[in-house]
Amino acid sequence: MDRPSARAPRFRFLLFVFGLFAAPVATLGQSLAQAPAVRVTPQDRAQVQYSYAPVVKRATPAVVNVYASRVERRRPNPLFDDPIFRHFFGQGPGGQESNTARSLGSGVIVDPSGLIVTNNHVIEGMTAVKVALTDRREFDAEIVLRDPRTDLAILRISGAREFPAIEIGESDSLEIGDIVLAIGNPFGVGQTVTQGIVSALARTQTGISDYGFFIQTDAAINPGNSGGALVDMRGRLVGVNSAIYSRTGGSVGIGFAIPSDMVKVVLANAKGGRALVRRPWLGAGLQNVSKDIADSLGLDRPAGALVANVLADSPAEQAGLRRGDVIVSVDNLAVDDPEAFGFRLGTRELGGAAELGVLRARRRMSLRVRLTPAPETPPREQVRIATRSPFMGVTAVNWSPAVAEETGVEDVREGVVVTEVADGSPAAALNLQRGDVIAAVNDERILRTSDLAAASRLRPRYWRITIRRGGQTFQTLVGG
Repeated sequence: MDRPSARAPRFRFLLFVFGLFAAPVATLGQSLAQAPAVRVTPQDRAQVQYSYAPVVKRATPAVVNVYASRVERRRPNPLFDDPIFRHFFGQGPGGQESNTARSLGSGVIVDPSGLIVTNNHVIEGMTAVKVALTDRREFDAEIVLRDPRTDLAILRISGAREFPAIEIGESDSLEIGDIVLAIGNPFGVGQTVTQGIVSALARTQTGISDYGFFIQTDAAINPGNSGGALVDMRGRLVGVNSAIYSRTGGSVGIGFAIPSDMVKVVLANAKGGRALVRRPWLGAGLQNVSKDIADSLGLDRPAGALVANVLADSPAEQAGLRRGDVIVSVDNLAVDDPEAFGFRLGTRELGGAAELGVLRARRRMSLRVRLTPAPETPPREQVRIATRSPFMGVTAVNWSPAVAEETGVEDVREGVVVTEVADGSPAAALNLQRGDVIAAVNDERILRTSDLAAASRLRPRYWRITIRRGGQTFQTLVGG
């Protein structure tokens, strides 16, 4: 039997490719003339770009490595906190032990003055930050703004210099299939560029952040890439690499980037001298539209954000929004779920108005909502508990719509909101967390932060603490 030719399969493949593109030239030219001239398939070799080097050279000088650290001090044995124990055994071996917590990530210079955008989780809880540029220069950096709800943070390089800054593009102009480059410092090996495409847009319900509305890409993203740049073929920043889906810790081709449209909002707040991001406030509770809800409302598909409640005297009430309405667009941009709505509203500028596309009783209408920040009523009256108690190390504030915007804690009727818990404190040992609501202590309601401060000064035999977290209420008992 004759041996099959090794060239045959390749020949058949070439024939297939030729047949695929062997369309009449006139017909093809007419189709291209009639189609929008935004994106077309290359028609000859001259139209194909063979190297990404020009894009890389334009973008990489603005991408930096971010090194953050925090020194933690602790006693080698908690018994040395007891004065009687110390009387007999002294201060203990070596006094306090120290441990340095470190974090490694990436960042992008977005302003020539040295403003850098990175992920909040890269510098979360850290006190010292350094950045290294591609030319090996290193600088100290200060934390200007943290925004946990978007997982973004803004740093500023110390010293007045001119730095190479990246141009920020329009993430809404991206389309699925566009080529993108991911630039960062994976595993600390040094600046690395990977290439891929936009795999999906408007990815929500990922659980990564409160404003979950991500660009998905198959460009390789690994630990250390967090805070790095996702750039388009013009070298513009279109996203900040934030997270990956992986069962191994390495890239499997599913990465997520925060759209540049949200980066612009956070950056504008930092440039305005604010330490917290102020966004438009709707004043309404929203929920997903299930298939059953869609059927009951006469919708052709389960999409949109269903209005569950409307707060009195809020922008939502003033715009005429009602319980049972379904919001399907913001300024003619489609909204498929509450997370998409939050992103769309959160990227609007304060001071103007937005047009909401609403379905009510199977009828489409447009409502105009004012873009105003959430009010801080009542005042937050922040307290830091320093007295020895289970709450020692807690920073708490009164709940208000403004606090809800910052923490994601919605509609607190009673209780105060925990905004910070000091590492190594009794409150941390109790597992109190940011966003917890302390509702009662020993069955006494906590209505204001002054109530919590007063309760922490008590010396009961035990502490019965009522906490609300993630919509659930539970109690814990601690010895006095």
